[in-house]
Amino acid sequence: MKKPAENICLKSSLVHNPFTRLKGLVERVHSSSSTDLRKETIKEKETVSKYLSEEELFKEAMSGVDPLVKNHAAGKNVAIKQIEKFSSANEDETLSQLSNLVNHGEGFIVSDTPEYIEGTGYNSHREFARRLHRGDFSIQAHIDLHGMNVEQAKEAFESFLGDAINSGKRTVLIIHGRGLSSRGEPVLKNKVREWLNQSYWLKRVIAYTSAQSYDGGAGATYVLLRSRPATKKSVK
Repeated sequence: MKKPAENICLKSSLVHNPFTRLKGLVERVHSSSSTDLRKETIKEKETVSKYLSEEELFKEAMSGVDPLVKNHAAGKNVAIKQIEKFSSANEDETLSQLSNLVNHGEGFIVSDTPEYIEGTGYNSHREFARRLHRGDFSIQAHIDLHGMNVEQAKEAFESFLGDAINSGKRTVLIIHGRGLSSRGEPVLKNKVREWLNQSYWLKRVIAYTSAQSYDGGAGATYVLLRSRPATKKSVK
């Protein structure tokens, strides 16, 4: 009866099961991997918790502090101040120009106005009129016809020009006014122009033109006289 028992033990010891050890190895590896994975997960959670804690601390530290908002108001204020400064400078310059215009007649271009007049005598180039208006010739005498009627003004006009020619004067100024108080067109101003265009005076005048602002502007006339009357040969 003992032999069968021995045979069973022997048989059991002789059984070969190669997958038993492999199964145990797999179980150990799986157990190790699970442990490592749990450790990594815990570590990540701790990192996230730490990050959130720092963020919360930052928010707490910055509470009550207004965020910096991009605002161009400051730049606009600087631009506005520059514009105001520029406008102020322009205003000062304008006032200065206005003062010079009122007090000295500077900056007012008479030749650009409808009141401007000019003309030339026999065979005289228009350049003489331009130079006369520009002020290239010094004024040597003047007469003021204000307050005179047409007859008085004509007599004074002829006497004045005759005396100027006889005394060798070349450039004179006739003040007649702009005629703003006259109904319609300026009377004396138009009469002076009419007289200068008469044949007698055209022979003795090189050019005439409205004066510069400082000499009366459109209310006065420069006259450039000849040293002697134009001859018949020179008159065409």
